[in-house]
Parts: sequence; C-alpha cells; structure tokens
Amino acid sequence: QVQLVESGGGLVQPGGSLRLSCAASGSIFSINALGWYRQAPGKQRELVARSTTGGRTNYADSVKGRFTISRDNTKNTVYLQMNSLKPEDTAVYYCNALEYRGIQVINYWGQGTQVTVSS
Repeated sequence: QVQLVESGGGLVQPGGSLRLSCAASGSIFSINALGWYRQAPGKQRELVARSTTGGRTNYADSVKGRFTISRDNTKNTVYLQMNSLKPEDTAVYYCNALEYRGIQVINYWGQGTQVTVSS
C-alpha cells in the first residue's frame, strides 16, 4: 500500500504561481510513476503531469510551458510548480502513484487539494 498526502493548494490571482507537494509513504519501492491529476466541477479527472522512475515526464498540452513536475527521491516527494496560472486551472488537484504488477496497474490517490485561480 502507498499513502499520498498533498499540500500547497490555495487561492491565487491569474498570472500567479503555486507549488503543490505530495509526500509518499508505505510501499514506495513499488511505485513506478508519480503524477498529478485535476478535476474541475462538472468535468472528468484529467492527467496534468507525470514523472516515471526512469526519469521521463509528460504533461497535458494545456499546461506545457507553465507547469513543471519534479521529484525529490530522498524525501519521497513529488512537486508540481504551477506558473502563469489561469482561471481554467481551477480544480481539485490529486496526487497519483502508479504501481505495475505484471499486467495489472494499481492506482493510489491522495485526498486532493483545491487550487482556485481568481481575481
């Protein structure tokens, strides 16, 4: 089992920045990838950014050039630096960990943190 705890959400004006953090604990050796998803009201949860243990990263087109995902393996923590925030970035952001068990993919989720971009 993997436990994920997010922090760093809040209210920010358009054009501002926030940094989200997600601390992983438990069976962290089994994690193959860490990432961030978000879900806005009335919309489906979508992938924002992901970082694999092999060092690869991928981003949603809507955040490329504005958001950066990074990892501190010594602290078992993944970060999402969000710059040039827009009102459409408003959502609950969820930390996600992936574990591959053969052909099975296990998803672990944090509790979510609210990000609101508004003037």
